Amino acid sequence: MDLGMWRSTFKKAAKDLQRGDTWNLEFDSNIDPRCLQPGWKEYIRRTSAWFKCSLCRRDWSSDRVMVVFHMRLEGSTGTVKVRRLRQSCNRCSDARMEDPTVEMENLRNLMESLVMKIGMNCYNETNPKGGEYVQKKPDNTRPHEPAHCEGCKLGFCTNE
Repeated sequence: MDLGMWRSTFKKAAKDLQRGDTWNLEFDSNIDPRCLQPGWKEYIRRTSAWFKCSLCRRDWSSDRVMVVFHMRLEGSTGTVKVRRLRQSCNRCSDARMEDPTVEMENLRNLMESLVMKIGMNCYNETNPKGGEYVQKKPDNTRPHEPAHCEGCKLGFCTNE
């Protein structure tokens, strides 16, 4: 799924936040949950996704794909930075870390949950829905492999 789909899905979910404010979604592969910049709030969410090895073309699914969001509202401009944690193929010795492909249903749920967190963190709203969603898990999900998970290697993959 391309990054444009993430942005358009976020825009649709964030329409209720408008209040005259403009919100933008940016991708930042350098976000570090251990180093939150002043004025930013953080939200880390796990989702399910698919991966495809760029070397051998093997694909696999994972229900432990971490997505890190950093958000802030300055004046009337809101910014959300996103880091999608990657995984590598367990069959290729020189495998690179691959970006996840999140199914549309999970992406919508992820964005709705993010928008609830923005409401709570940036507008001091209460959370009437509890902020949780049920993710659609891919078929044939195998056990999590920490040696091939960027989040585990960086020390912030959850054990949920």
